Amino acid sequence: MFESSGSVSIDMETLGGKEYVVKTSRGIISVFVCGDQHKPALITYPDVALNYMSCFQGLFFCEDAASLLLHNFCIYHIDAPGHELGADAISSDSPLLSVHDLADQVAEVLDYFGVKKAMCLGVTAGAYILTLFALKYTDRVIGLILVSPICRAPSWTEWLYNKVLMNLLYFYGMCGVLKECLLQRYFSKELRCSMQCAELDIIQTCQRLLDERQSLNVMRFLQAINERHNLTEKLDELKCKTLIFVGENSPFRDESVHISSKIGKQGCALVEVQACGSLVTEEQPLAMIVPIEFFLMGFGYHRQQLNCTSAPSNGSKQISPSKHSCVLPELLSLKSLGIKLKPIRTRAT
Repeated sequence: MFESSGSVSIDMETLGGKEYVVKTSRGIISVFVCGDQHKPALITYPDVALNYMSCFQGLFFCEDAASLLLHNFCIYHIDAPGHELGADAISSDSPLLSVHDLADQVAEVLDYFGVKKAMCLGVTAGAYILTLFALKYTDRVIGLILVSPICRAPSWTEWLYNKVLMNLLYFYGMCGVLKECLLQRYFSKELRCSMQCAELDIIQTCQRLLDERQSLNVMRFLQAINERHNLTEKLDELKCKTLIFVGENSPFRDESVHISSKIGKQGCALVEVQACGSLVTEEQPLAMIVPIEFFLMGFGYHRQQLNCTSAPSNGSKQISPSKHSCVLPELLSLKSLGIKLKPIRTRAT
């Protein structure tokens, strides 16, 4: 574990947690910790240009998720270097980090907090980093929950597209064109074009948070992901169970199906969410609750309490996802984790 002088803690009482700026051998990294650190650990890693607030607040601010995840785990939200709230631009003298460096950073963060093993939750680029971490540190991962993950090296099309994005970041910063490209990466066209208040709020909130990003820091993370290598041949070496979510309109849908097929039905479950893009944690967080609940049952984790109904702020009655009729009793069996589910749309319209 690092000495106490190796980090700075910042109280964030309004969000129910504390931010730690941890010094690692590969630079500083921000970790936002929520919950009792005596509980088992769940670590998160967001996608490119996002931090824990813009990538996971839709899921973790959900009442059902709180009764399931916060009841069983202490949450360690790890942001990519320079992606935390209020981050300064990383010095140009700092070496560029590879995906292996980022995965090793995760191990150092766990060492700092004295965590021996953890459940992992990552989105797209973050899912790649945590998958690589699980392959390099097999005994430190309890299970993987991956959202719109990637595992293969970028195609020429993706590589060139990312190069264009990096040039935009370098010359123009977080400009309107770049933000639109990122929104297309995260969300379905249905949500981006919606005129309903809830959908508009998701898009506008994401745009505001993107405005706060340091463009050169985003470029560094995107460059690392654009130079990633193919993990396909090593996926059968994963020792942990894996749960994959992907939106049916996600540009990474085929990649998610590929990963699921390579891991195999005995070790992986694929959940395809209808009317959704890549960022399922924000666009359709309620669709994640039931599969995560059954997935965690296999590890002995259970919900704090099951409520048949919840009372949204608008006063309308909403059925708890845990009581949803589309879930079959057979899914309680770990054997059936290989079944491909298609949760129905859960966002109120």
